Amino acid sequence: MKNFLAIIFTAIFLLTCAACGAVEEKNNFNEDIPDEGETTTTLNFKTKKILLNSGYEMPIIGMGTYALDYDTCVNSVMTLIKNGGRLIDTAYMYRNEDAVGEGVRRAMKEYGVPREEIFIITKIYPNQFKNPNAAIEQALNKLNVGYVDMMLLHHPGADDVKAYRAMEEFVVTGKIRSLGLSNFYVKELENFLPQVTIKPALVQNEIHPYYQERDVVPFIQSKNIVVQSWYPLGGRGYTETLLNDSTIKKLPPRIMFRPRRLFCAGICNAELFPCPVPEIQNILQKILTCLDLN
Repeated sequence: MKNFLAIIFTAIFLLTCAACGAVEEKNNFNEDIPDEGETTTTLNFKTKKILLNSGYEMPIIGMGTYALDYDTCVNSVMTLIKNGGRLIDTAYMYRNEDAVGEGVRRAMKEYGVPREEIFIITKIYPNQFKNPNAAIEQALNKLNVGYVDMMLLHHPGADDVKAYRAMEEFVVTGKIRSLGLSNFYVKELENFLPQVTIKPALVQNEIHPYYQERDVVPFIQSKNIVVQSWYPLGGRGYTETLLNDSTIKKLPPRIMFRPRRLFCAGICNAELFPCPVPEIQNILQKILTCLDLN
C-alpha cells in the first residue's frame, strides 16, 4: 500500500515518480549534476511552475486535447486559460492544432493574458519524420501563435534522429523553445540521446498507479529531464477501476475529497478530454486549486 500511495502522490505532482517526501517551496528533484551550461530542473510550488533544463519555465497544471473536435477544443482551451491554467498539450495526430491556436488567441484577447504566460506543447508523428521541416512549419502555421513552447517526437521511429535534429534548428531560430520526446523508454533513450545536440527537456510517457514505470522514470530523471504523464487517470479502459480502487477508498478523508481531483492535481498534462464542455469549467476550477494538498 505504501508504494501504491507513493505513486499516487507523484502522479499528482508529475515531476518524479518516486516518493515526494516533505513538500518545499522549491525542490531540486534530481540529484545528478547537469551537463555543463545546463539548467537544473527545479520545481517551485509557489508559482506552480517547473524550470526545465532548457532554461524555460513550464506550468505544472495543464490540459490534454486528444480527441477534442474543433469547437470543443477552442472552448476548452479558453476555459482553461480563463480559470488560470496555462499549459495546453496537442499534436499533429490530434488534428486540432488549429483549434488550440484559435482558443489561445481568443483567450489572449478576451482575458488579457500575454502569450509568454501560455505554454503550448505539440508533437510530430513518425510518418512526418522523413520531411521534418515541413512538419514543423505545418505545426507552427496551424497554431499561429508566434512560436511553440515545446515540440516532441510523438513516438520513436525511422528517421527520428533526423526529425529531432530539424527541431534543434528551429530552436536556434527561436520558433521552438524546448524539445522533448514521447513514448521513449530506457532502450530507446540510450540509443537516441548520444545522437542529438540539445538534450530533451521532457519525456512524456504513460504513467499512473497501474503503470508505474519504476525503471524508466528514475533513468529519465537521472538525465536532468522532466517526466510528464499521459493517461494519469489509469489508462485506456481503467479510469473507473482506478478511481474506485479499494486502496484509494482507504485514503484519509482530508485528501480523499474526490479521486479524480486527487490524481489530476498538479498534472502537467491532465487529460481532460473525456469531460463534456458543460462540465469542463467546473472541473478545471477545482483541479487548478489542488496543489494546496501539501
